[in-house]
Amino acid sequence: MSELPEESGDERVAAIVAGLGRLGELPVGAHVPVFEEAFAELEATLAAAVDDLAQGDR
Repeated sequence: MSELPEESGDERVAAIVAGLGRLGELPVGAHVPVFEEAFAELEATLAAAVDDLAQGDR
C-alpha cells in the first residue's frame, strides 16, 4: 500500500484516514469492512460540512 497523505486539512478527515493505518495488521479479507466504515464516515463528514456551509449562507 502506498503511503497515506500526512495531512488532509480537516481534522475529521485526518482521523478517518488514520484509521486506515490498521489495514496493515489485518488479513486482506478483512479490508472491505474497514473501507466501508471509512467511506461511511467520509460521507457523514461531507454531509456535515455541506450543512455547515448551508447554515453559514443564511
